[in-house]
Amino acid sequence: MSLKLRLKERLFLILDLLPEKQGFYFYHKIQDTINGENMSQRVKTNEQSFEVLKRLLQQKDLSIEGKNILEIGSGWVPIMPYFMLYRGKAKSISTFDLNRHFSKNKISRLNEVFQSEYGIRVTQDSTNPYRLPKKITYYPNTDLINADLPEAELVFSRFVLEHVKPDDLALMHEKFKRELKPGSLIVHLISPSDHRAYVDKNLSLQDFLQYSEAEWKGKQTKFDYHNRLRLPQYLAIFKAAGLELLHVEYDKPGADTFKRFSSVPIHEDFKNFTDEELTAGSINVVLKL
Repeated sequence: MSLKLRLKERLFLILDLLPEKQGFYFYHKIQDTINGENMSQRVKTNEQSFEVLKRLLQQKDLSIEGKNILEIGSGWVPIMPYFMLYRGKAKSISTFDLNRHFSKNKISRLNEVFQSEYGIRVTQDSTNPYRLPKKITYYPNTDLINADLPEAELVFSRFVLEHVKPDDLALMHEKFKRELKPGSLIVHLISPSDHRAYVDKNLSLQDFLQYSEAEWKGKQTKFDYHNRLRLPQYLAIFKAAGLELLHVEYDKPGADTFKRFSSVPIHEDFKNFTDEELTAGSINVVLKL
């Protein structure tokens, strides 16, 4: 394990030992520093995801235009809602998050990037506490499972589902099936690989599959939770909720990635999956109610 990853894991463990309010305070301070320095790059990365979303819909002769959209996981700033609103011409975006990450300062910085990079002048709502545009509504500190859902014809998530507990994933999709209009769509971009490998390049993207559930639980905190679900498990959750699978795609490992995977001693919990199912990366799913 690299020094950088060891330091990150120790930092999260220390934050996790603090009272929750203090732990999240220092976590926010650290993330604010990182996000402030990398806002332009974060916007560019989200733009790539926006293009993926457009492509997935276009394959079904659909678009974002005119739709009310529900976003799962708001993150630190509303980058995807901005792209949906200003480039996709969505009717409205309601974005939900278990935590409160938005701030006027971060959104002002985001607005500057959209102005400088895309020539898009964001019209802020002066009555909104975060100075968001009128067509974007933020629901922080909100458990979507227990919330009143706004009108939505499209549900979207970007690299969120891998951080949600499996039981909550099932409840969430059952709620969508129950409460949203028939014919509504759900699009998920899922990052199922071991995120520690993005910090330590020597780790396999499937390194965490060597641990039992108890061992893995001991290695993570509320700040870096990852459910480790494999492709068939996600699809089983969607099917059990009564959702129609319109499209699924995923990356297959290259030779070097597969070589590293082959060196990982896979735990018994994952022995019933094929190598392709275990290594499926960057999963994109389109579902229909």
